[in-house]
Amino acid sequence: MLPSAFAPPIKNNITGCILAGGRASRMGGVDKGLQLFRGQTLVQRAIERLQPQVAQVIINANRHHADYGLTGCKLVADTALADNGPLSGFYTGLQYGETEWLVTVPCDSPFFPLDLVEKLALAATEKQSLIAMAQTPRLHDNSWELQPVFCLMHRSLLSSLRDYLQNGGHKISVWAHQQSPFALCAFDKSPSGTDPFANANTLQELHHLQS
Repeated sequence: MLPSAFAPPIKNNITGCILAGGRASRMGGVDKGLQLFRGQTLVQRAIERLQPQVAQVIINANRHHADYGLTGCKLVADTALADNGPLSGFYTGLQYGETEWLVTVPCDSPFFPLDLVEKLALAATEKQSLIAMAQTPRLHDNSWELQPVFCLMHRSLLSSLRDYLQNGGHKISVWAHQQSPFALCAFDKSPSGTDPFANANTLQELHHLQS
């Protein structure tokens, strides 16, 4: 349960962290966040969608800092507990975010909802939870699929995440389910049928998203 001493998540106490620290091995090792999407970089696209939803935006990047610095956002690189995929970005964001809450989004999902943070915050508040995660419907069997990198979390979870990583954990959903209560937030597909959380793991997928 959310302790009474903790402020509920609202825009002015949420830092948005764009995860751009991966190696993009399936994209040939290019820096994914700097790839072009409809005339702008993927990271710039993410900034434009996330910035109106939060108090500040930081970028978790581990290379090409000069290029990311052109965005004007604060850059944070993985140091301790690196090489653990997106959870390393979670850990770094929780370390360096300047607000009570942190929300994470990947740099390679150019259509994530413009009300993402508002809905995650509402889910966390309603369930009195320190963590909320997006989920979407699977069309073939009416079940739900987690979108684990779209996650709102309280900074007090830093020690829990550190322990999980130090003990060899690497799966976001396993760590998230260890936090009780764990809030889930449902997002449907857009009216046009577009998956709001569609992402690009390969250059071919990026070209497909652009079309």
